Amino acid sequence: MAKGKHISIPLSHIAKDLELHIFPEGKSEVFKIEEAEALEFGEFPYQILESQSYEYAFSDKGYRLSCDNKGIVKESHREEFSGRVNPSYYVGTLKLNITHKEKELKRKHTFLEVKATKFNSDNIDKSYRENYRFMLEDITEKCTELLLQVNSPIQQHFETDFDKESESLYQQFSFVRSIIGSVEFEEAIQKIIISPKTDWADNKELADIRSVKKFTRNSVKQLISRGNRIPIPESHPLYDKPFTNIPSHIINNKKIEFIDNAENRFIKHCLQTYLHFSEKCMGEFEDGTRSHKEAKYLTTKLELHLNNSFFNQISRPTSLNFNSPVLQRKSGYREILKSWLKFDLAAKLTWSGGEDVYHAGKRDISKLYEYWLFFMLYGLFKTKFKLEDIEHDGNLYESLIQKKDKSLNFIIKSGTHTAFSGISEFENRKLNVRFSYNKTFKGDTKLSEKVEGSYTKNMYPDYTLSFWPADKTDKEAEEKELIVHIHFDAKYKVNYSGIIDDTREKEEESERKGTYKNVDLFKMHAYKDAIRRTGGAYILYPGNNKGDMKRGFHEIIPGLGAFALRPSLNNNGTKELGTFIEEIISHLLDRASQREHTAEKVYDIHKNVKEDSDTLNEPLPEFISDKKLIPSEISVLVGYYKDNIHLTWIKDNNYYNVRYGAKYNLNPNEIGAQYLLLYSKDQTESTLFFKLKNNETKVYSKTELKNNLNYKTIPSQEMYLVYKIEEELEKEFRDINIDLTKLDGLGANKRPKTISLEILMNSKIK
Repeated sequence: MAKGKHISIPLSHIAKDLELHIFPEGKSEVFKIEEAEALEFGEFPYQILESQSYEYAFSDKGYRLSCDNKGIVKESHREEFSGRVNPSYYVGTLKLNITHKEKELKRKHTFLEVKATKFNSDNIDKSYRENYRFMLEDITEKCTELLLQVNSPIQQHFETDFDKESESLYQQFSFVRSIIGSVEFEEAIQKIIISPKTDWADNKELADIRSVKKFTRNSVKQLISRGNRIPIPESHPLYDKPFTNIPSHIINNKKIEFIDNAENRFIKHCLQTYLHFSEKCMGEFEDGTRSHKEAKYLTTKLELHLNNSFFNQISRPTSLNFNSPVLQRKSGYREILKSWLKFDLAAKLTWSGGEDVYHAGKRDISKLYEYWLFFMLYGLFKTKFKLEDIEHDGNLYESLIQKKDKSLNFIIKSGTHTAFSGISEFENRKLNVRFSYNKTFKGDTKLSEKVEGSYTKNMYPDYTLSFWPADKTDKEAEEKELIVHIHFDAKYKVNYSGIIDDTREKEEESERKGTYKNVDLFKMHAYKDAIRRTGGAYILYPGNNKGDMKRGFHEIIPGLGAFALRPSLNNNGTKELGTFIEEIISHLLDRASQREHTAEKVYDIHKNVKEDSDTLNEPLPEFISDKKLIPSEISVLVGYYKDNIHLTWIKDNNYYNVRYGAKYNLNPNEIGAQYLLLYSKDQTESTLFFKLKNNETKVYSKTELKNNLNYKTIPSQEMYLVYKIEEELEKEFRDINIDLTKLDGLGANKRPKTISLEILMNSKIK
């Protein structure tokens, strides 16, 4: 791959000596690769980089440039034969349309290859070729595994439909190419050629009697009966025993090694079938397009294999013996058998989501990374949870593979909701678990609606894990704050060592340079803060580090962070993510977790709607006993006094008594009341407000009440609950006057009741 100051694309197919010049701007680069390399990788020789800016100009001022992808080509207002090409995040083959200001053109387009850089900016080819191919091959592997797990569709007989639209056919070709165009496939063929399965057979040949090393019964018979005999010297041990002569030549059986066996015939049959498929695809694809180049290259490779002298010695198969130990176990053979089992399925598989990845020649590596992550997460979560039920686009499915006309369709598609759910049983708890792909959390969802959603705009996390108790529906769990959502977002463009810059100066510098990535973290904040009942939100990106995590408080959730998941066979980052999921499970099994306690408090606080007009604007102490005063959580005992004698005893002794016993039920709020409001018969207002001492409420018998507490009248009950009154009252509550008519439930039975301080202060006479 050669870098240059600019590239000149020859357009002689349009006009003699016509060229399109591409000039890099700033730190952007241009490249030109050899035709052989371009053919091998299905690319075009003239190449630029994504997210960079380039100038262009025609050698003839009469020509104009445009592109079907809006915004990529911008024509200069001053000189219309020139302008700028800015591919932004587009990756793949970019088709450029060429017109002339005065005449109609017959062949009117050319191509540029836009290469990806984000996976590995130091090695662009690795980013664009290896990672793209690895992810596509890995997706194919997972799809065919799913096909093999499905019983119903694959029992049907399908034929590859070459009459379908080229886009659908290219999806199938891409699946097949990822199987038979892989390095593993190439190595398998070479292993077979170098170390093939061989058989032995007897070969009859006319041999000089002197060259025969071993005599069989048939050889001995020929010594007696065969003609063209020669005399034996008298000195020879065989002379006259009983021979005087022997034949000069006999027919001898010789063991020879040959490769024309069932296993090698199967290998040749596979290659011929693959070649036929590739040739048919090449015939359907438009000449000059990426798909045609890829099919042509694959066809050439398969033809080279079949033209090897090894396969010239092998005949057509009469049967296919898949139970052969050689096919199943011998290196090289087992890989080809594996490819064959996948090929028949992959050649029938379409994928509606494939249009997002390689529609019209593009190689949307960002979208492919999102799909690849889906398979990685689906595989990981299947090992952790029971995800048996499948819902796609609002409908229930038995499998991700759907029978459709003459093909099988993989239903996963970006932008369409797919969910996997089930009940997972752990050592101390059963939980509903749901893994969602492309779930929409509807915006403008009010808390009073008690449903899932976002209280601002619609939110679209790529992946969501949701947990809630097994004995509740998801709607019930949302209503009672019992569900927790964990969101993940695929960020192919992110490539940083930490999720947040250390200083404001670094943030601003990154923003000026155009490498500002904190916006990705801010989006996670948006998910966490806007989507109700969210426990955490995390970026998934193809970095080399182990990511970063931030805890909102003390526990694993709520939190934010990033995990690096790399397209790699080994050390791809799923181990670290798996450890995080295990920590999430452990946290959810903790029945004393702070997050669960907070969720219960949130439900209790917000279960009733509080209108903007419902305010409490009265002076109140900030703290009570060094604890923040929350008016709704402070209990006020509204108690009855019989007469002035009773009231005098209360004030003089700082006690208040309540009848107690089996027939009198006292709730915790009454026992733990912090304030006391007194009233008597026929009163409509009361200024008798007192503070009660903490932990000094005691039970007294009527005798103890009379003798120990100097009670002035004869007690009528056997037992009493007695409260101790503080001598001092906060200044905010002095001279308070309460409208008793606003306090419901002051019954004729004169039993005390408790109300909140909030209700009391709202009944204050101003």
